[in-house]
Amino acid sequence: MPFELRPYPTPTLKPEENYLQNAWKNGVYPTAERFGVEMVLPRVSPQPYTHLAFEGFQYAKEHAKANEYNHRVMKAFFQEEMDIGKVNVLTELATQIGLNGEEFRRALETRKYKEVHEIALHHAYEEANITAVPTFKIGDRVLPGLYDKESLETVIQEEIIKHLSKN
Repeated sequence: MPFELRPYPTPTLKPEENYLQNAWKNGVYPTAERFGVEMVLPRVSPQPYTHLAFEGFQYAKEHAKANEYNHRVMKAFFQEEMDIGKVNVLTELATQIGLNGEEFRRALETRKYKEVHEIALHHAYEEANITAVPTFKIGDRVLPGLYDKESLETVIQEEIIKHLSKN
């Protein structure tokens, strides 16, 4: 679901600066390795704003390709170091997963999904109180950050039992 850590006009970070270098060295790289996921700190500097990518997600969602789109955009940024803040890059990615490139580009250029995206952000920030990525919501429980499989399974089982005991 859409969530922007640094929405426009908040300045985005530069990968060559210490904060990101340290965060990736001490957190992201070890976690990615533990999960068997190949990731690189993209050299795109400054990091791109993601509102257009998320507006593209809304288009993809409307065309039953949300999961494919998200996977392709994440891979493009975190493995291929592509600038996902650019319309032409996002359009190419959308085309690669079978979406209509011309229609997709037009939707981004006209900001057709701007309001839908803003509603999704409002939900994340104000209603769901999301403060970290990832955040898991399981039943009534909100779990910010990363959890191992066993911990998530335990919470799911607890929520199932709680739900069944109410009925």
